[in-house]
Amino acid sequence: MTTRVLRLSSALLVTLLLSGCATRSPEPPLESLPSDIPVESPAPAVAEAQATPEDRYWLPPLFVTAEDQAHYYASRLADRRFVDTYGAAEHPRVWYTAAEQLGQLGEPAIPLLFGLIDTTSSHELMLVLYALQLASQDPAVLAQTGGEYIQLGTVLSEETNRENRSIALTWWERHGRHWR
Repeated sequence: MTTRVLRLSSALLVTLLLSGCATRSPEPPLESLPSDIPVESPAPAVAEAQATPEDRYWLPPLFVTAEDQAHYYASRLADRRFVDTYGAAEHPRVWYTAAEQLGQLGEPAIPLLFGLIDTTSSHELMLVLYALQLASQDPAVLAQTGGEYIQLGTVLSEETNRENRSIALTWWERHGRHWR
């Protein structure tokens, strides 16, 4: 008796879920909306250039190691659409997804990032340097470098790339042997 009730309730639940998805009414066209309801203006052109949430958070299948993730995010550094925003609407801030993820990965990202330090793209270099500053603060890295990490001046500004690149290369000259 209990298995029969369980089967019936499961079948009823599946039927309700499927009928709810199948009977979703389409949104009315904008022309049929009453004129007293304000229609939102389209998003600014900046939003069109951004990646969709699926693009930002999608990861290739079969990620096995942190190195796999580091390679993926390093390949996305130059993609200007691979960003998100946070903060209040009055003061939105840009979240550079690839650089932040590489910074969180830490040690596995460092050799890849130094491989990109000679890029000709000032935007990509800015993100490489920012990711290096974050990744070099990984506890595993700090243990190998005696607590020394890449301390940049102003970050996320293409105007300071030359100075920040010099700081990063000096750090690499002292500690790069750990990753060669």
